[in-house]
Amino acid sequence: MIFRRALQREFAQTAAAVFVALFAILISTVLIRLLGQAAGGRVPADAVAALIGFGALAQLPTVLTLTLFIAILVSLSRSYRDSEMVVWFASGVPLTAWIRPVLMFAVPLVIVIGAGSLWLSPWSQLKSAEYRERLDSRDDTHRVAPGVFRESSGAQRVFFVEIGAGEDGRVRNVFVSEQTRSGELVVIVSAEGYLRSDEEGRRYVVLDKGRRYDGKPGTPEYRVMEFERYEVMVEQKQVITQQARVRALPTEALLASADKRSLGELVGRFGMPLVALLLALMAIPLSFVNPRAGRANNMLIALLVYLLYSNAISVFQSWVGQGKLGFVPGLLLPHLVVIGVLGLMFYKRLAVSPFWRRRT
Repeated sequence: MIFRRALQREFAQTAAAVFVALFAILISTVLIRLLGQAAGGRVPADAVAALIGFGALAQLPTVLTLTLFIAILVSLSRSYRDSEMVVWFASGVPLTAWIRPVLMFAVPLVIVIGAGSLWLSPWSQLKSAEYRERLDSRDDTHRVAPGVFRESSGAQRVFFVEIGAGEDGRVRNVFVSEQTRSGELVVIVSAEGYLRSDEEGRRYVVLDKGRRYDGKPGTPEYRVMEFERYEVMVEQKQVITQQARVRALPTEALLASADKRSLGELVGRFGMPLVALLLALMAIPLSFVNPRAGRANNMLIALLVYLLYSNAISVFQSWVGQGKLGFVPGLLLPHLVVIGVLGLMFYKRLAVSPFWRRRT
């Protein structure tokens, strides 16, 4: 009982620290990518927080899988370095005795990972895609930001507002540049502007006290028009619903469809909890550390194992999606290979004289 409680407590403490570190790395990576897109005008600044949340939820099963693997590996490696394993082995506790406490700690997390892989991750990706579609369908007035040149969705206009809207809803020092289909350049500058809507819900951009310049670049022929009030109706875009990607489809829809791409996606979703469970067990023999040797050797091997395993799942998922392999072989083969390797690793740590070293 003391043995199990000590392991459970150390696993939980290490897992909490590892999860915080990995989740912070994930959030930082997504934040940097989205801030770059926001600076380039591809993503509105007010949408960054929501997209970060969707991205974090989509990657949560992967983060939990790595957390489980690293937490067990680090905890048992510390026991080897501090010679606690020697004490347990001398007390008659075999290496296989760690399987039960590891499973007791891993199974609840594996269930959470499975739920995230089957339902949470597809839901977050679907909501992220729908949110991006709504952002792309907004009219050009939502793209205007003070002090920044912004391009319209159709890449035909460039907007610039020096001072943003105040309490009266007006912006100051407005610049609009538009390239017409005939090749003419239209430049409009005004002292201030605002938005208004009529009774039918149509929106208009109203510019006060400005000038309009019309002409072809490279020629001296330009028309100049001064105005006190200039109105332009804003084209209302319809929300374009694209066909949902396979990754964003619910698991129930994939099971009902059962085509090649759907089956390939199911290989990845059903494989995620199996990967987490087998990596948790593999951390037991991988945690062996020789106190006289380097302390990071097993961590490097564990990282290599995880990369090979995850890439193998992706390869089999692609083969099933392309119809080169059946669903059942694609789902089971990589995990059966890992189970075989896991058995050999336990045998190596338990056998006094491995069969490959015996002499007849």
